[in-house]
Amino acid sequence: MRFLAAASLLFLSACGLSESGDTNAPKVAPILTSEDAVDIQTFAEPQKARVTHVDLDLELDFEQQMVSGSAMLDIIAEPDVDTVVLDNDGYTVETITDGEGKPLEYSVGEVVEGKGAPLTVTMGKARELTISYSAKDAAALQWLTPEQTAGGEHPYLFSQGQATLNRTWIPTQDSPGIRQTWSARITAPEDLTVVMSGLAGDEPEVLDDNRRAFTFEMDKPVAPYLIAIAAGDIVFQELGPRSGVWSEPSMIEAAAAELSDTEAMIDAAEKLYGEYRWGRYDMIVLPPAFPYGGMENPVMTFLTPTFIAGDRSLTGLIAHELAHSWSGNLVTNANWTDSWLNEGVTSYFENRIVEEIYGKKRADQEAALSFAAIEETLAEVGMDAPGTALHQEVNVDSIGSAIVYDKGAYFLRTVESIVGRDRFDAWLQQWFDNHAFQPATSAMILADLQENLVKDEAEAEKLMLREWIYEPGLPSNVAKPDPAAFAEVDAAAQAFADERTLDEADWAKWTSAERQRFLASLPRELKEAELAALDEALKLSTNNNNEELFLWLKLALENRYEAVVPTTETFLANVGRRKFVAPLFETLMEQGDWGQAIAKRTYAKTRPSYHSVTQGTVDGLVLGGSR
Repeated sequence: MRFLAAASLLFLSACGLSESGDTNAPKVAPILTSEDAVDIQTFAEPQKARVTHVDLDLELDFEQQMVSGSAMLDIIAEPDVDTVVLDNDGYTVETITDGEGKPLEYSVGEVVEGKGAPLTVTMGKARELTISYSAKDAAALQWLTPEQTAGGEHPYLFSQGQATLNRTWIPTQDSPGIRQTWSARITAPEDLTVVMSGLAGDEPEVLDDNRRAFTFEMDKPVAPYLIAIAAGDIVFQELGPRSGVWSEPSMIEAAAAELSDTEAMIDAAEKLYGEYRWGRYDMIVLPPAFPYGGMENPVMTFLTPTFIAGDRSLTGLIAHELAHSWSGNLVTNANWTDSWLNEGVTSYFENRIVEEIYGKKRADQEAALSFAAIEETLAEVGMDAPGTALHQEVNVDSIGSAIVYDKGAYFLRTVESIVGRDRFDAWLQQWFDNHAFQPATSAMILADLQENLVKDEAEAEKLMLREWIYEPGLPSNVAKPDPAAFAEVDAAAQAFADERTLDEADWAKWTSAERQRFLASLPRELKEAELAALDEALKLSTNNNNEELFLWLKLALENRYEAVVPTTETFLANVGRRKFVAPLFETLMEQGDWGQAIAKRTYAKTRPSYHSVTQGTVDGLVLGGSR
């Protein structure tokens, strides 16, 4: 097709496609060589030599908080290429040898802040390398003491690789456009269980030194940021024939109950856009230090415990991470300037799953919350801010999730509203099928839309495809949410704003989306007595729904409401999710001496419990980046 030629798909001469099982997954995925596909966040030169497989053999040392062992890499390269460049952001190389065990020369280049350093290996004609190494204090790895876990008896480890953190503990070419298969053998203390984002092998091997060895394999080429690991005192509960959940024992029943719709979600996703190609869909509910809501690691989604509300009201998160099995994992942005291809497409897909499982009302309400986030962001930064385009220019920071996630989803909602759902769904399924296990760019999806969806010039004008992808702000054709989605809630919020009246019975019957809408719509300046009345009537400070509790705490802190300070401190001590933690610290820091004193004393206590992702953001807010 024309867009394939335009995007410059490249297979190196040594590379051919080989089938993997019945999934038609290539053992070696193509790379993209067009200018817009080049990843400036990696030192790798994949057009010359690139990694196609990583085989890890690692030992977990909880006392030293270190991984050590070896990584064997398969390389493909042009015949006359004798070097390969890998990414290194802190791991220590001991030796590098070829397939026959002969030492190879290597050098580690100058460190670039935020990127690490190039590891250049002189491999000659060798196409198999073994790197012996260790990684201590790796930014991707969060080591928890027993006291930081629910059980309190055993340590815990989990990783977070997106976007470029896996280069802190895995020697490879850490770029989403350089897809790799991988395998691993991991040893850990015998009382801990290890899981990874690959299919587990046989029962773990019991070793002589009170340790066990676990094996894993991912036989489909994935972006390297999707290699993930967790280890701790965890147990498993089956949810369906191909799904289940891991967590600490004390949390497993609550987690399984909250995730009881998972198998139905998989069925709904397949009904929408075709076969689920990864075999199993398991999840692990991690300790609260996990910095994100979820991470879509193949066959093992990592989840925050903050989604557990007791009523499945926040399971849109599960729909989102499941949808990534198609958009993000199956078809992946070639570099992070096109991250909307992962997140925006997934957010649209998530809403369709929610509609299938929970009905149109809930889906419409969640979409309306998404649109409100776009409007709020654009009102704050301006319609012409360059970071509000879906495709990000190099060196232009995205404004954030309201663009990458929400504007991306509304782009596809708008296309669907113009061409009709049947045509749109057929197009999106062929996009996933035709680009399975491959990287993609904005230019590619634009060309695909023009070739495989748009029927004539008149429709092309209506769709405004290029404007959506490359221009800032919101195009004029945006399919706005149904204004009736929150009519009752908006009326209640207005009544409170006008007369400070509230019918508590309304709150009791509202969905979580309606409650979030109400809290977000309240006047931003409220008196102490008004806040106290709200809290007493709606039991906001004891709310088990973290999305709702977060909105309440933020509003109360904006008004320097002293009564919520203990709740805020407890929340920040028990939750490491950046989405919640960073805005609360930012709000405190904006409140002058009163709030800054609270923020600084709280962060001094909580910082060690946060993942480096969360620390990196909050350090800039509370410490001014001085640490």
